[in-house]
Amino acid sequence: MINKVGGASAEALVGIREQIHENNVKAEVVEADLEILVDQPEAILGKRVLAVEDGPTLTHGEMSFGAGTLAARRFGAREIVDPRPFAVGSLAAAYLRFPHLGPVVPALGYSAHQCQELQQTIDRCGADVIVDASPCRLNRILDLNTRLVRVSYEFRQVSGPSLFESINSKISLARH
Repeated sequence: MINKVGGASAEALVGIREQIHENNVKAEVVEADLEILVDQPEAILGKRVLAVEDGPTLTHGEMSFGAGTLAARRFGAREIVDPRPFAVGSLAAAYLRFPHLGPVVPALGYSAHQCQELQQTIDRCGADVIVDASPCRLNRILDLNTRLVRVSYEFRQVSGPSLFESINSKISLARH
């Protein structure tokens, strides 16, 4: 499966397809994308937004922003608040360790101490809205005084044989 094709260049997709073919000429290739869903997009329009993203995607995935930032831009945020000057503890250390990070909050770890640092950082930013693209659902682990908008993904197949039918047929063959 080639995922996130909507954000890839045509040249990159050609290169990936060629690599797949070189490694397995019989491979069924499915192209897909992850559609960004926002539960309250109207809450973003014209607001100062703080984007909280999936930490490992940003740090180890070497991305400078993620779905929260994309949602903020798409739905008309007046400003994306830069949390770096307000970061405390392990978050401040993460910005030093991963200098490629943009103006986002990477949700890193969920120990009581890390949650406290995350809470302090968020509170110090003074945003109008938090766009939560982390997997943890911040409103479940923090006592937020700022409106929260959830961002999630939905799988959307773009091309190739039906992924789900293909997997089911392979499982069925393996059972017999």
